[in-house]
Amino acid sequence: MIVKSIEKRENNTATFQVKIDKNEFEAAVNRAYMKNKKNIMVPGFRKGKAPRMVIEGMYGSDVFYEDAINDLSPVAFQFGVDQEALETVGRPAITDMNISEEKELTLTFETALYPVATLGQYKGLEAPKAAVKVEESDVDAELELLRMRNARIQTVDRPAADGDTAVIDFEGFIDGAAFEDGKGENYDLLLGSGQFIPGFEEQVMGMSAGEEKDINLTFPEDYHRDLAGKDVVFHVKLNEVKETILPKLDDEFAKDISEFDTLEEYRNSIRENLLKKREEAAERAFKDALIDKAAENMTVQIPDAMAEEQLDGIVNEYAQNLAMQGYDFQQYLGMLGMDFNSFRNNMRPAALRQIKVELLLTKISEEEKLECTDEEVEAELVRLSELYKIDLENVKMSVPTESLARDLRLRKAAEIIYDSGIPTEPAEEPTEEKETKEEAEEETKPAKKTRAKKATKAKTEAEKEEDTTEKAE
Repeated sequence: MIVKSIEKRENNTATFQVKIDKNEFEAAVNRAYMKNKKNIMVPGFRKGKAPRMVIEGMYGSDVFYEDAINDLSPVAFQFGVDQEALETVGRPAITDMNISEEKELTLTFETALYPVATLGQYKGLEAPKAAVKVEESDVDAELELLRMRNARIQTVDRPAADGDTAVIDFEGFIDGAAFEDGKGENYDLLLGSGQFIPGFEEQVMGMSAGEEKDINLTFPEDYHRDLAGKDVVFHVKLNEVKETILPKLDDEFAKDISEFDTLEEYRNSIRENLLKKREEAAERAFKDALIDKAAENMTVQIPDAMAEEQLDGIVNEYAQNLAMQGYDFQQYLGMLGMDFNSFRNNMRPAALRQIKVELLLTKISEEEKLECTDEEVEAELVRLSELYKIDLENVKMSVPTESLARDLRLRKAAEIIYDSGIPTEPAEEPTEEKETKEEAEEETKPAKKTRAKKATKAKTEAEKEEDTTEKAE
């Protein structure tokens, strides 16, 4: 093989030709014949026994060319990349192919190149850092959440009220016809939680076990799929009313669910933990803002192929994580009211950010000539072993040393940005906007049980974010 020509373009792409001599091409064609002959029927020959020239006489001399070219193209592409010392990203494309009279094959490849970044300012950057505090109401919300987790549920013989769990059968109809996913049986609906569209739960309140009724509503204008703004009738049967009995908030409660003897001690512990988590969240947000500023100051052109490859990785990882939790990816997208393409496009900003941050930190590590010692690599392997409770030798076998050393260099590059960062006061919200926000929050203030549910969700998201950050590090 020889590289005939190469052209580098300004938009991070390169085109080059690789010529494959006739002997190498002939060998590939013969391999294609050997691979495919067992599936070819030729009159007068047993299946798989027809000579190559007979098959080529029947189907054309180029019958095995496609398979031969598919066999040769990865090798030819890598040869050209190595010869020209190209750093490529994404999947290459064959833009042209030519077979000469002498049976020499010439392949023309187009490929995206790893982008060259030019650093801007990345030291001494300013970014807002929120001052954190914990109010007594925050501690109260945590305790309310814990009471909900330790509550007893019992069936009651009375009309359903706010905060009860209504066990219902329901089916929705539009213009008299049932619609998809609009039916449920023995569904546990926490009244006041806002799980259903506005007005539904309010009309279930007051119903008694065994009662049936039709609920007339209109889907919100921003509702997903093709139901937005449509009038709907839900036929509802209330099967059972369950009341939530919360434990008394006292010293005994603290002893039952914690290591503390008094409620006051437990409150102090909750307050300290909340403060720590909020300080950590504020620190993460400050560091993320610094990284984003440094990335904005960098000049780089990201090839489309690189973005698409990163997107593929994010989407595939997302689908795998859902599968591990027992969720089907397509069904999950349906629940969100999205299709695959819209979900993928929503992930695009995250993919581009990941690429920019990696390019930024890689360039800083080069400019700063950052190195990683064997002792640092070993210490990181020990940390991973302890973190994931995996035998150290197994960690060493599964984690490539070169990749780990690179990650450590990138971490050092990030620390340069962090250590020189200057925290500033967060910008004040405009007074009018702040008042409007506070009024809206007051008007939509939920019941205690709903607050507890939202607190659960917020806490879960915070824990996910914490786990994600730790994993990245």
